[in-house]
Amino acid sequence: MSFFTSSFNYKAWSLFSIFFFLFSYISFSQDISSSIDSTSIKIGEQITFHIQVETDSTDLVVFPEGQTFMPLEMIESYKVDTTKKDARFQLIKKYGLTQFDSGNYTIPRQKILIGDKTFFTDSLKVLVNNIVVDTTKQGLYNIKPLIEVEKSAGNWWKTLLIIIAFIVLVGGLLYWFLWRKKPLTEAEEIALLPPYERAKLALRKLDESHYLENSEIKEYYSELTFAIRRYIDEKVYDRALESTTDELISRLNLLKEGNKIDISKETLKNLESIFKRADLVKFAKSAPDVELAKLDRNTIDLEIDHVKEVLPEPTEEEKLLNQQYKEAQERKKKRRKVILTSVAAVLVVIAIFVGFGIKYGFGYVTDTLLGNDSKELLEGSWVRSEYGVPPIDISTPQVLKRDNPSAPEDVKTKLNTTAFTSGILQDNMYINVSTTTFQNQGQDAEKKEVDLAKVAAESITDLEKKGVTDIFVKQEKFSTPNGAEGLKTFGTLKIPMLHSEDFTEANYVLLQFASDNKDVLQQILLTWSTDDSYAEKISERIINSIELKKVNQ
Repeated sequence: MSFFTSSFNYKAWSLFSIFFFLFSYISFSQDISSSIDSTSIKIGEQITFHIQVETDSTDLVVFPEGQTFMPLEMIESYKVDTTKKDARFQLIKKYGLTQFDSGNYTIPRQKILIGDKTFFTDSLKVLVNNIVVDTTKQGLYNIKPLIEVEKSAGNWWKTLLIIIAFIVLVGGLLYWFLWRKKPLTEAEEIALLPPYERAKLALRKLDESHYLENSEIKEYYSELTFAIRRYIDEKVYDRALESTTDELISRLNLLKEGNKIDISKETLKNLESIFKRADLVKFAKSAPDVELAKLDRNTIDLEIDHVKEVLPEPTEEEKLLNQQYKEAQERKKKRRKVILTSVAAVLVVIAIFVGFGIKYGFGYVTDTLLGNDSKELLEGSWVRSEYGVPPIDISTPQVLKRDNPSAPEDVKTKLNTTAFTSGILQDNMYINVSTTTFQNQGQDAEKKEVDLAKVAAESITDLEKKGVTDIFVKQEKFSTPNGAEGLKTFGTLKIPMLHSEDFTEANYVLLQFASDNKDVLQQILLTWSTDDSYAEKISERIINSIELKKVNQ
């Protein structure tokens, strides 16, 4: 009895739990609804898609974002409108949708996340109508002729102007601070004077000073003795400036006795007298009379002339050595300028390279400077043309050349293939566009369905016969911009290199399309090196340009 009761209670509890779960699910599912303000619009007209959610304040609600409404296009996503209803929140999310082609469309179910649960809205039907034009009221005009449009110059000239301005700025700085012949300062002009003229100029400047008027005897005698000592240091004894009075006079006497310089005893006596008087002024703070100081100045002026008179004339060898020294100094200065200019030029080139590298990428800048075949193809003038019948309209970096594929005679009677190629399989970029027409035997012959997957497998086998190995195959449906549907086979492979046993890694894409009447197969094969980023962009651009046209188009 107790077992029956417990069993009954267990069953009742289970039914109650299931009922409670279904009730809660149904009640919760009723909190989400979707609608559109119109089920019929004109081409390009906007409709508003509403999603309404009622939920607790603690639940996080995530509405769909992006182009999830295909085939309709979302042109605007409005902010969520939130209102409080009793103890719950009501969230309303709106989207602006449109379509630019007529037809019947279905807005797919939209996924909404509430907390950790996922819910979907209902799918909705929309009719997009053509815009009817009344030709009796609307005037018709002839088609206007084609107008050539000049290709935009782009912004390269701005970059060029920046580079030129930068180079001019650096060149101007180098000229101003390095190559420009600068005006000499007074000290530099004095330093370029010969020793005799420099000594005479020092005495004239001493006359213009106000040492004596200001009783600055020490400074006066310092300048006076420095003028004659520097002259003697440069022309007679190269340690005159650092020698004491006794050492200098003793040295001059030795030079006189050794017949090195024919200086008179009176000159030596006058110099010794003035030097010792100057020592007393500087070290013993003696203060001779102003008139005596002026007399000493005139004496020094005469003794400079006497020393100049007794100096031997420089020999031709000394003159040559002096000229060579000056020329060597000039070459040293010029070499220094050339080195600094070269370093500055290298730094400018490095700065320009780094600047463009940061903006465009160092690999791109390097390829631009050194040249890259794939980059030139990508940035060159592309050609858009039609190949085969029915036409394959495609844009390529270069015009494809007709190729005559070989086939057995028995095969030629059943099909006809025309092919157009660019490059060879071993190139960084290889393009092959082919159209195969099947020859039906008789008008009533049954047309078989073209199995694109099987044809793709046969194409892979053909590649293997050419030595291609390690072919990795992936497949998916593919649609061209004008709506033609086909099969895309893609992946990686290894291509044998010419005149070598090595292989190179490459990507490939094989696009295949079968005509509605099952008698035409169109194929586009692309292969490109895996380490060539430019070839990757070329392949994307080619694939995105493919359009299939009918014969009468």
